[in-house]
Amino acid sequence: MSDRDEKSLGQETADSLPVNFIQTIITEDLKSGKNNGRVHTRFPPEPNGYLHIGHAKSICLNFGLAAANGGICNLRFDDTNPSKEEIEYVESIQDNVRWLGFDWEDRLYYASDYFDQLFEFACQLINKGQAYVCDLSAEEIREYRGTLTEPGKESPYRNRSIEENLDLFMRMKNGEFPDGARVLRAKIDMASPNLNMRDPVLYRIQHAHHHRTGDKWCIYPMYDYAHPLSDALESITHSVCTLEFADHRPLYDWCIEQVDYGKEIHGRPQQIEFARLNLTYTVMSKRKLRLLVEKGVVGGWDDPRMPTISGLRRRGYTPEAIRDFCDRIGVAKRNSTVDIALLEHCIREDLNRRASRVMAVLRPLKVVITNYPEDKVEWMTTENNIEQPEMGIREIPFAREIYIEQEDFMEDPPKKFFRLRPGGEVRLKSAYIIECQEVIKDDQGRIVELHCTYDPDSKSGGPNAGRRVKGTLHWVSAQHAIPAEVRLYDQLFLKENPDDEEEGKDFTSFLNPDSLEVLKDSLVEPSLADAAVESSYQFLRQGYFVVDPDSSSGKLVFNRIVGLRDSWAKIQNKQG
Repeated sequence: MSDRDEKSLGQETADSLPVNFIQTIITEDLKSGKNNGRVHTRFPPEPNGYLHIGHAKSICLNFGLAAANGGICNLRFDDTNPSKEEIEYVESIQDNVRWLGFDWEDRLYYASDYFDQLFEFACQLINKGQAYVCDLSAEEIREYRGTLTEPGKESPYRNRSIEENLDLFMRMKNGEFPDGARVLRAKIDMASPNLNMRDPVLYRIQHAHHHRTGDKWCIYPMYDYAHPLSDALESITHSVCTLEFADHRPLYDWCIEQVDYGKEIHGRPQQIEFARLNLTYTVMSKRKLRLLVEKGVVGGWDDPRMPTISGLRRRGYTPEAIRDFCDRIGVAKRNSTVDIALLEHCIREDLNRRASRVMAVLRPLKVVITNYPEDKVEWMTTENNIEQPEMGIREIPFAREIYIEQEDFMEDPPKKFFRLRPGGEVRLKSAYIIECQEVIKDDQGRIVELHCTYDPDSKSGGPNAGRRVKGTLHWVSAQHAIPAEVRLYDQLFLKENPDDEEEGKDFTSFLNPDSLEVLKDSLVEPSLADAAVESSYQFLRQGYFVVDPDSSSGKLVFNRIVGLRDSWAKIQNKQG
């Protein structure tokens, strides 16, 4: 593993980290002795969907900051909405975090671990006159809240006695009321300029089976209440979250200040916001991603066109490339959109040094070398990765009948077409120079076969090995090639910002109808016969490909990870 890979796994020191405002805060806290020199972070996903590339940034940041500063990081599931949560999501999230290279050790927690304590804290607030049971409907609460320019109105139930509120809250807990009949609200300030402080809801009634607590509860805490107090109970020091929670920070602080959770023991967490990750030609909303899955637009949460970590993994992205990408985009205070070309550049750079070069013909065209002996088979030596000599060499079979790409031949080519043409010569990679003599067509006039001759002295070590021709083609032996299905994935959306919905159109209006092309008659060289799932290769002149889990005995399936052209590198070169 390279130094860069080791750093990406969070083994770096704070001094070696790129300077960002969160690290600056932590450094100052350590210097001042705040939190007794502790750094304790957490990654708190909701188990209501699969994680995406934006979550990968948060994972790398939280685990990376903790490790770099001699601290620890928890994994905590925010399982406060049982109607949308599933064990499948819990398991996939744990798998994703591990696959990215991070370990929470024995620090796996759930918000549901604290349901009893959160209930007692709510009773504390009621006893202090800082929370009340409200009978307004959700729509009425919104109406009473006011606007950014007008203060809200107090609920007619705001001044209930402490005794009545305790009685009603206990009856809510005991299941006496239907969903939506009542809520518990904080009593703060209906005239606050921050709408989040206008008596926010702390608990709602929800008769739903919970994946961990079963039917014990029919009231569940809201995120803005459960999250800060879960942080506090876990002794979190730096609660790093995305920018949309900046307006929620006063409520975060209010909950921590008003509740007696044992500050002397646990300390006081600090919320710090950073800009979330947005990618061009991508949507990040879990709701929208779930819609794509449910409508069958994609094959599932792990469809290689999805920005989910599971989708990227199936597409062939490596954890090293994703961690590198997260390092490069850095940590900002303002939201922005990152060009997806940078993510593609990171995977190309990673696979360029680790992926073996192999020969695969995606759209085969048969070539018969008429002057080559019919029963002869030669084994040609070729390098596995010309940029990494230590990866060694392999032998590939060559025979009288081979296949090349259909697009590598033109009967009437334009100028500067340096591939095969009638009467033209090309070199076959690691083999001979051939010349096209005859074009065979079917009854419809389609080209089905080429007859060529070869120069027997033109292979490596021969008298004409140095003879130059302008084109070099990849190929496979017809006798030895292995059938393969190849899936060519492209961007799922045609619009750079599909979230920027035009009048009368939603994000699905910008779907790319050509985001997937399946080639069922492709051929690959025999060295790939036992290729393992998730093994990555560079198909010469085609791009980078990975073995898909759909592969089975006798059936190879490859996904295109990314093409060879690096638009990000070109952008950087122009700017340089």
